[in-house]
Amino acid sequence: MTNSTSKPMCETENPMDNIVVRPLRFDYEKIESQDPVWSRSCPLFSIYINALGVHIPYFERYLIKAFRSIRQEINDPKLLKEVSAIIGQEAHHARNFVDYNKFLIKHYPEVEALDKEAKDYFDNSLKNDSIKSQIAYVAGYETFTFLGGMIILDGYDKWMKDADPVIRSMWVWHQVEEVEHGAVAFDVYKHFYAQHEWYRKWNVLKSLIHIARETWKSYKPMCKKEGYFSSPGKALKAIRFFTHISLRLAKSALPVFSSNYHPRQISEDESNPIAVAWREKYSRGENILEMRDGDIDSMLM
Repeated sequence: MTNSTSKPMCETENPMDNIVVRPLRFDYEKIESQDPVWSRSCPLFSIYINALGVHIPYFERYLIKAFRSIRQEINDPKLLKEVSAIIGQEAHHARNFVDYNKFLIKHYPEVEALDKEAKDYFDNSLKNDSIKSQIAYVAGYETFTFLGGMIILDGYDKWMKDADPVIRSMWVWHQVEEVEHGAVAFDVYKHFYAQHEWYRKWNVLKSLIHIARETWKSYKPMCKKEGYFSSPGKALKAIRFFTHISLRLAKSALPVFSSNYHPRQISEDESNPIAVAWREKYSRGENILEMRDGDIDSMLM
């Protein structure tokens, strides 16, 4: 959890009750020194999260298309409103991440093929998988974008406190919104397939394996380019970091395998000060596209 003792707690409702679509666009031309290793607090976190992000926009577009195809069959007005909101949020996420991948390709040529591979994977899944399979996979995958959102925000001081203003701002925005809509995919699956609980659990495991595999495929060439495979000690450090984050993500998902699980059970116990302050800053119309160290500190006062 962030070390800040100041807690801007004006927010009283669960953020899952009010999913806001924020049409943000980040300017990657403003990245300091055009350096993809954007976190000085933890350079390996930069590489890990860059690698994780390569396939994310294509999953997000997969989610959008899957949910659009079943939206007319949802008879719960509240859930229908939330589905429209998650589609809006994910559309803006995907647009920014596709652009960010273009930035990464300039520095890591291997990412171009991985980007195309990720796009083809999700396009083929939309063509060939049943709608039940699509909705289950979205629910499984969104389990980890939700849990990862909380892990990353809670690790802010360690991983992003000293970082490029643009990319740090992008990831804070993304993680805040992933937590906000963290229950929607779960609720959609339950709305249609509540009797098939085992299939939801299987797709949680399937998604975890896919996320870890796809992230490693990008992480490895990025680490190599940044010199982490130039010596056994550096290579061990990079592999250790990847393993630590992957295991932490897996461990955080253990409650998900309970038949009584719901994302709100976790969300209601977590009120990250950065997420609360960020939402308030956005609601006041202040700049959240390029937040510097001092901006974050003053936001938490």
